[in-house]
Amino acid sequence: MGADSVVLRHRASKLIVALLALMPASAAAAAPNSTGGGSEVLFFAQLALILVVGRLLGEAASRIGQPSVIGQLLGGLVLGPSVFGLLFPSAQHFLFPTGGAQKSMIDAVADLGVLMLLLLTGMETDLQLVRRVGAAAITVAAAGVALPFLCGFALGEFIPAEFLPRPDARLVTSIFLGTALSISSVKIVAMVVREMNFMRRDLGQIIVASAILEDTTGWIIIAVALGLAATGNVDLWSVGRSVIGTALFMVLSFTVGRRIVFTLIRWTNDHLESELPVITTILVIMMAMAVTTALIGVNTVLGAFVAGILIGESPILTQHIDERLRGLIVALFMPVFFGLAGLSADLTVLKDPRLALLAVGLIAIASLGKFLGAFVGGKLGGLSRAESLALGCAMNARGSTEVIVATVGLSAGVLSQNLFTIIVTMAVCTTMAMPPMLRWALKRLPLRSSERLRIAREQLDAKSFVANLERLLLAADDSDNGKFASQLAGVIAGSGGKPITMLDLSRKARKSTQTQAKSKTDDAREEIEAAAQATTTLEAHPDAEKPSRVHVISRSNGSQRVADVAEEARRGYDLLIVGIGNTRERRGGFSGAISRLAKGFEGPLIIVDAGNEEIGRPKDGSKILIPVNGTEASRRAVEVGLTLARVNRAKVTTLYVTRPSGRGLSGAARRRVARRDELAFLEDIDDLADRYEVDVHSTTRADMAPDEAILRELKRGYDLIVLGAGRRPGDRLFIGDTAAAVLDRASASKLFVAS
Repeated sequence: MGADSVVLRHRASKLIVALLALMPASAAAAAPNSTGGGSEVLFFAQLALILVVGRLLGEAASRIGQPSVIGQLLGGLVLGPSVFGLLFPSAQHFLFPTGGAQKSMIDAVADLGVLMLLLLTGMETDLQLVRRVGAAAITVAAAGVALPFLCGFALGEFIPAEFLPRPDARLVTSIFLGTALSISSVKIVAMVVREMNFMRRDLGQIIVASAILEDTTGWIIIAVALGLAATGNVDLWSVGRSVIGTALFMVLSFTVGRRIVFTLIRWTNDHLESELPVITTILVIMMAMAVTTALIGVNTVLGAFVAGILIGESPILTQHIDERLRGLIVALFMPVFFGLAGLSADLTVLKDPRLALLAVGLIAIASLGKFLGAFVGGKLGGLSRAESLALGCAMNARGSTEVIVATVGLSAGVLSQNLFTIIVTMAVCTTMAMPPMLRWALKRLPLRSSERLRIAREQLDAKSFVANLERLLLAADDSDNGKFASQLAGVIAGSGGKPITMLDLSRKARKSTQTQAKSKTDDAREEIEAAAQATTTLEAHPDAEKPSRVHVISRSNGSQRVADVAEEARRGYDLLIVGIGNTRERRGGFSGAISRLAKGFEGPLIIVDAGNEEIGRPKDGSKILIPVNGTEASRRAVEVGLTLARVNRAKVTTLYVTRPSGRGLSGAARRRVARRDELAFLEDIDDLADRYEVDVHSTTRADMAPDEAILRELKRGYDLIVLGAGRRPGDRLFIGDTAAAVLDRASASKLFVAS
């Protein structure tokens, strides 16, 4: 093993020597051309170096319990004049020139990176969380911003004029200093709270909600301050224009703008077939709102941030799209932006005793002011001393937000290079101190009984089938099955405000006039909306449950065919609900129409068969039977059945059909294994029943074929059976012998949940 290490070190030494030998040639190739333009080779080399160093130091930071963004920022400091420039000044100046077209190229990426980071910050801003937490978060945010802001503003008023870029605009610089000291980094705070599994705790939600409010308030203050800086002077007119412009933009964004953003994203997702069109739409929305704020005299950062909030609330923003966009930002723009921020900071200026003293003072004022502000806000919000202490520790993280604020201030000319360096130093120090302090404070807080209940519910929801559905597709005609399917879709969508796309497969609709078809579509829409309104949203906290509203999109114009469903399914849905009159073949099994529908949809689907009765959805007091066998498919069926029962106060019975397991074991051993599996699954069902607040009776059948056990149990008189099964390969839809027997022989209405 030692010989291998020697060989590796020898090879590494040879590689380093070779790279050093190649540097002159690389430098010549990458040098800017004689016309004064920037070199593309050098530009790509800059990006690659920033990405590699930022990634490595970010990884190192993560491994020692620090945010990765701190590693990326330190990567910039290492590559900048603070380290690399101090050791090899000529090489550093060559790789990262401080002016000219070469710097403009990399700065353009940083400028776009600011907007992209604020877009991501906005998308991660959960306004629903702020509404749930309520008064506590408001008092914490108000006190947590006011006290450090006043401290920072006062510091700006007393800083010697030689440290200011524009002594005549001291007020704007003071506002920037106050803002830099007052707002916490949502990203850093949320990361640490999530890492400690505290996101579901009441205090964890208050911490994150307070950071969200602080961030939003901070960017509004920055927008107003930049509006003042742009006018060149501070007077009543410039202040009024900035404030009114910001207020008007915010009001329009969260009213008319919200609907426009939702409509654009939905239309793009549903009509464009090229690759990732929604991401393009999101970027265009971000840039359009950034340009809008610039045109009304407010900085582009506010437009990008608000665009992120609206985009994050869009009901069509699937997890897949969110991950693709987030990956682009985190992998490219984030390390480049923070790397360049580190490059712009020169820690060597702290050799000046006055600047070093100013930096120490800024860190002390920022930490003390933030801690006291959050602590006082917590006490005013009715929190205990220990909880307020944890709040004070948590809100001291500046991190990414302050670096963005400092970068914007530097580019706008309201912060000097020295002040920028000091703010970056403060951001790094306070952010690195926050995680260990918060971990220490949070460990001292016991778990309340109400928190324990909510956390248990959220853990169930995290692996839930119904709770994690984002978008539903309904394919139905005007038969009893179609009406039942419409009502079922409304109930499932109503449990979480999930949007529904409705396709009319009625033969009569295809033959009717456009007016008649529209009337039938309106009737179906009303059935869906009525079912949704009868449902309350399924929330982890019971007090947060509210009457549901769902958005219904109709694709039907009286000419839909079965083949059209497969085309629509490609637009991205989590569940297909099918309700057509022709469900079964005379010779047994699902009809050809059902098979074609299923073949065109790769995800889970629910097939409605109302039997020989005109049922609609189960009425109050109905009896629902849910056969289970311990599989994921049967668990999904349980969730669908409980969702219906929750609305209709139906009586639910689960039937567990024992299937002996443990090949090679004795008969007694097989029974013990089967019983252990049965008890574990039934315990999970009991947890789900508590989550949906539905009483469930469980019964077991042993040593009997599953279909016979189900049919025998149905003789006790059930209105509906919900059966889950896995889809089998083949052109015709087949989900197992048990489902086939129930479909052909059971007289009760049926829901088949096919995974």
